[in-house]
Amino acid sequence: VQLQASGGGLVQPGGSLRLTCAASGIENFDYYALAWFRQAPGKERERVVCISNSDSTDYTDSVKGRFTISRDNARNTVYLQMNSLKPEDTALYTCQAQRLFYQYWGKGTLVTVSS
Repeated sequence: VQLQASGGGLVQPGGSLRLTCAASGIENFDYYALAWFRQAPGKERERVVCISNSDSTDYTDSVKGRFTISRDNARNTVYLQMNSLKPEDTALYTCQAQRLFYQYWGKGTLVTVSS
């Protein structure tokens, strides 16, 4: 199983980015809970948001109202729409897929918010 995250880059404060995480080699993608994590320089990794297999979501407080997670089970893909970005959103963003005892991580995509 491979998870490939993409869509990161340099953006000015207030700007937007859309991250994509595509899974390959995975069966029953729709059974998995999916999540985005981030790790800023010098800080511990934190879970940004998760989406269950029934599409319920849970956002960390700092991104509520600005970030939106969605999934496309037909494409084995999860997205993270990030709006109103702030410098403190700068981090390496990583996607995760989890079901029962199975947990898969993708390589990260770097988001830098700076003027």
